[in-house]
Amino acid sequence: MRHPSGLQQAEHPTGTTPGYMPGFANDFETEALPGALPQGMNSPQKCNYGLYGEQLSGTAFTANPPERTWSYRIRPSVKHSARYAKIDLPYWRSAPNIDPDVISLGQYRWDPVPLSDQPLTWLTGMRTMTTAGDVNTQVGMAAHVYLVTQSMVDEYFFSADSELLVVPQEGRLRFATELGIIDLEPKEIAILPRGLVYRVEVLEGPCRGFVCENYGQKFELPGRGPIGANCLANPRDFKAPVAAFEDREVPSTLTVKWCGQFHETRIGQSPLDVVAWHGNYAPYKYDLRNYCPVGAILFDHPDPSIFTVLTAPSGVPGTANIDFVLFRERWMVAENTFRPPWYHKNIMSELMGNIYGQYDAKPQGFVPGGMSLHNMMLPHGPDRDAFEGASNADLKPHKLDNTMSFMFETRFPQHLTRFAATEAPLQDNYIDCWDSLEKKFDGTPGKK
Repeated sequence: MRHPSGLQQAEHPTGTTPGYMPGFANDFETEALPGALPQGMNSPQKCNYGLYGEQLSGTAFTANPPERTWSYRIRPSVKHSARYAKIDLPYWRSAPNIDPDVISLGQYRWDPVPLSDQPLTWLTGMRTMTTAGDVNTQVGMAAHVYLVTQSMVDEYFFSADSELLVVPQEGRLRFATELGIIDLEPKEIAILPRGLVYRVEVLEGPCRGFVCENYGQKFELPGRGPIGANCLANPRDFKAPVAAFEDREVPSTLTVKWCGQFHETRIGQSPLDVVAWHGNYAPYKYDLRNYCPVGAILFDHPDPSIFTVLTAPSGVPGTANIDFVLFRERWMVAENTFRPPWYHKNIMSELMGNIYGQYDAKPQGFVPGGMSLHNMMLPHGPDRDAFEGASNADLKPHKLDNTMSFMFETRFPQHLTRFAATEAPLQDNYIDCWDSLEKKFDGTPGKK
């Protein structure tokens, strides 16, 4: 089946969304031509259709379980890699990126980075806001805003540093990858593995959204603990693409991000030439509207970790390299309880973004497309209006509607880039949102 993107695609499996296969971390198999996928072995002496067998490994061979995908392609990847030259993408930065003239200690909030009418691709339109950890030792993350107005034409990219979690806020994008096609719109996310080659096209623009660049262990579903087997993000709702390939002889450019630097190589064909593949190392998309939140149904307010969609573990049990947390529509029913997030200081650093609607702890100023940063061990919480409203509300069941915000939370301090500190629309008065909180202390016994 010929896809509108120009790739020849496998017929989609019966009963699934066209072009996708359901399941998280499944061992998938898919072929765009019948018989292209070897059966019973990975590396036959000769592959059908004159294809080359090749493995992409996301972990060491001896990891348990190993993450790997076998692909059967028109050319091996060595034909898509020539001599490299360094290039500069000045707005895409990696950790460590500690600017001595920038103060990262503080509570920060930004208005949306303006959409652009300039020709910006996935590479030239990336704007790094914060970095954390160290890309060279594969720990930590970076948080970006993307502004994309123009499709990549005969241009391709992969990151050797990281997997990317993409959170659209405006516009629609297509990720044409080695393993198939993912179309993405607001209220969905995509996970693009380390080492996967892809091209990004604009389906409906201009496009703006957020990216969490994960240097460490890949994202996985969180353990549900006492919640049990159901709710939160269910594995069946993640969708991996079916095989799709291009057989095009055209001068092309491949850009590689490696140890925080960008390198470019020129090749004579499209590298999206995988005709069949099988394995568990693949890109995904997920519809955030399928996320089933769990919360208090009698009293008190659980930790925000109850809203974790995906987690990237660290070497410290129970302490994530990154948590991706979602605050979406939900019912509030707790009795005798302050329902918004409470005031707190946290060992984790919290970067939030607003996809749409109003966030309950910040009814003013935190607008769709905006971001905020509360760095490690810095106090934060509801502003005065949110506190007064929640403290005096009639505590009948109330639905938080038309709201979707998220958090990239990491165990590492997040350092602002120069772009975030000097060019992005920083709200200089954000810290003042707590100024009007009043002293209410009254030493009278029993007084509330």
